[in-house]
Amino acid sequence: MSENKIKKISLVQRKTTFKEVSLGFSKSQALVEAKRCLQCKNSPCVRACPVNIDIKEFIRRIVNKEYSGALNKIREKNNLGAVCGRVCPQEELCQRGCVLNKTKNPIKIGYLERFAADYGGRNEGRRTKDEERRMKDDKENIFCRSSFVRASETSSRPSCFGLKYKQKVAVVGSGPAGLVCAGELVKKGFSVEIFEALHKPGGVLVYGIPQFRLPKNIIDNEVSYIKSLGVKVHANFFVGKTKTITQLRGDGFSAFFIGVGAGAPLFLNIEGENLNGVYSANEFLTRINLMKAYLFPKYHTPVNVGKRVGVIGAGNVAFDCARSALRLGAKEVFIIYRRTRKEVPAREEVVENAKEEGIEFKFLTAPVQIISDGKGNVVGAVCIKNKLGFVDSSGRKSPVPIEGSEFRINLDTIVFAIGTSANPLFIQTVKGLVLTKRGYIEVDDNFQTSIPEIFAGGDIVSGSATVISAIQQGKVAAVSIEKYLKKES
Repeated sequence: MSENKIKKISLVQRKTTFKEVSLGFSKSQALVEAKRCLQCKNSPCVRACPVNIDIKEFIRRIVNKEYSGALNKIREKNNLGAVCGRVCPQEELCQRGCVLNKTKNPIKIGYLERFAADYGGRNEGRRTKDEERRMKDDKENIFCRSSFVRASETSSRPSCFGLKYKQKVAVVGSGPAGLVCAGELVKKGFSVEIFEALHKPGGVLVYGIPQFRLPKNIIDNEVSYIKSLGVKVHANFFVGKTKTITQLRGDGFSAFFIGVGAGAPLFLNIEGENLNGVYSANEFLTRINLMKAYLFPKYHTPVNVGKRVGVIGAGNVAFDCARSALRLGAKEVFIIYRRTRKEVPAREEVVENAKEEGIEFKFLTAPVQIISDGKGNVVGAVCIKNKLGFVDSSGRKSPVPIEGSEFRINLDTIVFAIGTSANPLFIQTVKGLVLTKRGYIEVDDNFQTSIPEIFAGGDIVSGSATVISAIQQGKVAAVSIEKYLKKES
């Protein structure tokens, strides 16, 4: 095995438990990989990162065995390093920009980020004097961004922290956009509180991504870090129901960031979608991840997948559903996708792991009817074969049904993982909020909505997108909120 090959847990464990599949880099592997970095003067990897992490510098610190320092360098631009090290599509971003990508062997930046976040985080209390000195300088870079400086903050923040503003900011939703926006605003000196409708903070990170890709303790650690900056988090608080935006204004909040995600599922509107055993990916993954269905009967949220499961779609979410079904006891699991393997949007690593675990693929296939047993339960699907036609707006060849090619697949459970739309439950409680034609919140280049004191970002603005995209939007919105509040003060 080459030094930088990523180890995984055994296939037996992968099929029967929700343990994280990838073990990441060991310390020795991380050092070997980090030393491959050419420390390019122009740093094309940094330019390719949506949040411009100083990749060259955090890798250099790994080489120097300054692991906590590497983590702190990441945190200057990204408060969710351990998350992004696992789920960010680095192969399409920073690693594509890596000079060594020309040789088809770019630096594994994502795994180095994960290593720095995991190892650096575990060892933050055990640093050398030189590293402590560097960490102090780093914190000044992170926190002391303003010219108005005084030493009058809580012990959880550096004494160099900037003058605290009087205005309070409410962040609605604790997904990646909300967490990052809140963290950035606290660093700028604002009082920030997050309001989360569910009982556990993390948003899509905690309910939408399975343990085997993103362990819950990793999310908990990231949320704890955000809290340590001074952010208050309120769970079980549905803004619009528990309290409205108007009532929160009365509580003294001067600005709002909306990061509620896009949680309404999409279906194909075909016969049989309301049968027992048909799920949206949202419900399926929420039951498993947030409500711990994988620990039934200890937790009373069963998901009876039966022996044969079909998942419609081929994005990361579809593969998360398929691989979860396998771990819940399904004997055969199918990814049913209307295009070919070439057009699959899921990450290559995700697809390869699924293949190793025995997930079966039915390409150029689309369901046209869900079959009932006559008692309200699903027993299969009628599918039609496709061929590829012209390139459509997605940049991929569009699927064209082949007349007379219908066939049946016997299935006990069907999961639709074909995307999401904006959930109107919160939006409809805010009067005057302008929406796009597709029902998402309309914002300008500063992520400011039609209501001046309300800003928004993440999937509720862009539709389903990557975690790093949500983080980038949360960061930009935080800058815009600061400018808005300084102007209003």
